[in-house]
Amino acid sequence: MTFTAADHDFMARALRLAEQGLFTTTPNPRVGCVLVRDGAVVGEGWHARAGGAHAEIHALDAAGGHARGATAYVTLEPCSHHGRTPPCADALIAAGAARVVVAMRDPNPQVGGKGIEKLRAAGIAVDEGLMASEARELNIGFVSRMERGRPWVRAKLAASLDGKTALVNGQSQWITGPEARRDGHVWRARACAILTGAGTVREDDPRLTARDVDTDRQPLRVVVDSHYETPPTARILAGGNALVAVAREDAAKAAALRAAGAEVTALPDPRGKVDLPRLLRLLAERGVNELHVEAGHRLNGALLSEGLIDELLLYFAPTILGSGREMFPLPEIADLAGRRDLSIIDLRRVGNDIRVLARPLA
Repeated sequence: MTFTAADHDFMARALRLAEQGLFTTTPNPRVGCVLVRDGAVVGEGWHARAGGAHAEIHALDAAGGHARGATAYVTLEPCSHHGRTPPCADALIAAGAARVVVAMRDPNPQVGGKGIEKLRAAGIAVDEGLMASEARELNIGFVSRMERGRPWVRAKLAASLDGKTALVNGQSQWITGPEARRDGHVWRARACAILTGAGTVREDDPRLTARDVDTDRQPLRVVVDSHYETPPTARILAGGNALVAVAREDAAKAAALRAAGAEVTALPDPRGKVDLPRLLRLLAERGVNELHVEAGHRLNGALLSEGLIDELLLYFAPTILGSGREMFPLPEIADLAGRRDLSIIDLRRVGNDIRVLARPLA
């Protein structure tokens, strides 16, 4: 299928609309829709939050009777099943859409091409694959959860140019500048959950909430705490919406954490630590698409060693610390063949700092 310049323009507009739900759609995907008839936009919309109307419904409501004979540009295949809302494929058919352009198929097994089949069976022309990579990136966490049964794990680290994340004594606030810290909160806000370790909770007592961001949703806060080291007074537990993953049962200590507002779950591995792959599966079952990690060097190293980090969000400050904590306390390698190579996805300046978005190469 050859798409026109106009097709690209309208799909790009639909993707920009989908981004309006960046902070709020979880656990649902971010979706935008643009309805076009005779070269003019007659309706558009995006999905804002789970349980609310989908993007196609907002666009159809805006278009009214002008939807008949129109082309719908949708960033994700219209759903074909009854969930919290009726199937969008049925709504497009009932409205008389003539053509539907889909960026990517829905990775959800409940849909997975069934929406496209339903539209074609009703005589609607369907073209797919336009700006598919952009649509996939927008919903990379949702795709990960559907295809791998685990969230997309993004580890955020702030470091000096010589790769130190903290002083030897643990002091780390603040290595980077205010602009980088604000940018980090945007990444927190788009995540479904934020993960840290008990060591970070003890040393920094962080809240790990998304601040300076226009959103009414806060991510679930998750603490990896093998030995019940999280104090019940920790700020991360305030207000609930917190999960503490432990490596053994201890009724009294668990009760104290629950009284502070936390959920406690034991996920032991054979070494007496928290089973991290199992924790990721549990979070996926709870609808977590993107997991944002802000942890200390030990947990970061464990996640990287187990191949559980999908993406690194690195902020480098223009400063040299000399001695201090490394990003990842990994075993020494004797040959460069054992190095862990990355692919840089994005590189930009944020305030006076440098931000690198990179992914481990397979």
